[in-house]
Amino acid sequence: MNAVVTLARPEIVNLKPYSHAAWRPSLTRLHANEAPWRPTGDTTNAGLNRYPEPQPHALIERMAALYEVPAAAILATRGGDEAIDLLSRIYLRAGTDAILQCAPTFGMYQVAAHIQGADVIEVPLDPARGWAVDPEQLLGAWQPHVKLVYLCSPNNPTANMLDTEALETICRALEGKAIVVIDEAYIEWSRCASLTRWLDRFPTLAILRTLSKAHALAGARVGALLAHPRLIELAKRVIPPYALAQPTVEAALRALDPAELAASRGRLEGLLAERDYLSKGLAASPLVAKVWPSNANFLLIDCLDIDRFLSSTLAGGMIVRDLRAYPTLPRSLRISVGSRAQNDALLHCIGST
Repeated sequence: MNAVVTLARPEIVNLKPYSHAAWRPSLTRLHANEAPWRPTGDTTNAGLNRYPEPQPHALIERMAALYEVPAAAILATRGGDEAIDLLSRIYLRAGTDAILQCAPTFGMYQVAAHIQGADVIEVPLDPARGWAVDPEQLLGAWQPHVKLVYLCSPNNPTANMLDTEALETICRALEGKAIVVIDEAYIEWSRCASLTRWLDRFPTLAILRTLSKAHALAGARVGALLAHPRLIELAKRVIPPYALAQPTVEAALRALDPAELAASRGRLEGLLAERDYLSKGLAASPLVAKVWPSNANFLLIDCLDIDRFLSSTLAGGMIVRDLRAYPTLPRSLRISVGSRAQNDALLHCIGST
């Protein structure tokens, strides 16, 4: 049997999913208990009085083309967070299983595991090597009850790409033993290729993508789980019916129109130039000790006086992310790259202009 299935919770493998109303858009809908009129102010194409198409065919096709995977290997989710939650519910048994993550990293992996009643094992990234992952250390920490291994690349909050050879070593060693989840939420800002090309090589590899960052749809909440079709089938059993709201679907389709994709690439290049500009400005600040290299749309900085930095930005009407809750980041902040006007305003607050 496929390891994607054998690693999963037996009750999920045997689960009979909820049966939603049949999707037959050419027929008059008298089968789903919907209101026959549109609400005031409804500007959607399909109508908010109608349930949206589960896993909308047009959206799946466009996302499959964008990420260069077969449609059967993709599940559209409410942001990457829902994909993390689905994986937790499919693979983690309360009080028995665990995840493995590389700290510091995105907090939702741990939150979703704890909600599921699972344990969290952490392997530290190495700041002396630019927050690199040590594959030998990670594989040494793996145990048979670890069902999910999370690797965020570019990593949030450290903004670095994880070494491709290290990731390949991990995927090869854990193939069939755990679901290795590579979170590529920020990959577009790195100018590096996605690892979706590995999905055929490693059936227990899963990749997370999102339209929130490079496609400016954070408020729409559209993510994607890319994985072996058998894993996608399991996830479809667990995901709630009609997960994506109709306005969200239509916003995503507009964002994935070829003309809009071309415009988005231009805006992305502009923001990468702003990233360099902001990095240089921050490095010149008397409040900043170090600006770490970035492959994301944000910068990690170490401060000489973090309290003064925060009070100065708040006084200027700006907010940045305080990272002191991470044990390895006692004087660090995460700063999103903004427009030139926003970046200049931030630099002015901290005495860099």
